Amino acid sequence: MSDEILAHTEHRTWPVPRDPWILFQSWHDLLFAHWPLPVELLRPLVPAALPIEEFDGSAWIGVIPFRIEHFGPRLVPELPGLSEFHELNVRTYVRVADRPGVFFFSLDAASLMAVYGARMFYGLPYFHARMSSERDDGWIHYRSRRQQGRPAEFAGRYRAVGGEFVAAAGTLEYWLTERYCLYTAHGSGRATRVDIHHLPWTLQRAEATIEVNTMPPDGLELPDSEPVLHYAQAQDVLTWAPRFAD
Repeated sequence: MSDEILAHTEHRTWPVPRDPWILFQSWHDLLFAHWPLPVELLRPLVPAALPIEEFDGSAWIGVIPFRIEHFGPRLVPELPGLSEFHELNVRTYVRVADRPGVFFFSLDAASLMAVYGARMFYGLPYFHARMSSERDDGWIHYRSRRQQGRPAEFAGRYRAVGGEFVAAAGTLEYWLTERYCLYTAHGSGRATRVDIHHLPWTLQRAEATIEVNTMPPDGLELPDSEPVLHYAQAQDVLTWAPRFAD
């Protein structure tokens, strides 16, 4: 499966790393819910080493619930009960040099192993949460309630509407989704990059009813406007080890 993914790299804006990938995972039933915000509201919440990107004069914050399958390190058989779990991330978009990427405010996961492993190895702000999703008449009913750290909760339902498409370069949906690394900054303040690789996103428009959403970080309120919504059925993803971005 990884060979098939690595056979298609022409859509990337920089080459895949030369060293071997270390982690495989398959993402399913993703909702991309995005809101525009003034960049000055996000700037105090993002490390200074990471320049925030804007699209049409706005920064963007995303709340993305989904389900993970086949999670595991390279060359290690899947472990029953540990390779499938729910995850929900809250993020914005940054660029270091010529490489656009993602900065995570938080990542909630139902797997304690994934939470502590990602904290230790990647330095990411993971939190354990009680999570579930159910499919009913085309809708995905999704719930998450954080079990550690600051209380945070998400509850709602979503579904795809309309046909599948691959976003064109220069569009908002391309800018929001076609990103091939994540960034952190700790200690010395130097930016650290984690490269990822996958095929281009196959998206659909989406509709959602969000009942509870206290996922954004403290001090940040989402605008009253309706979010920009997209759905993706599945994406297989390869991940590399962290490295300094500069």
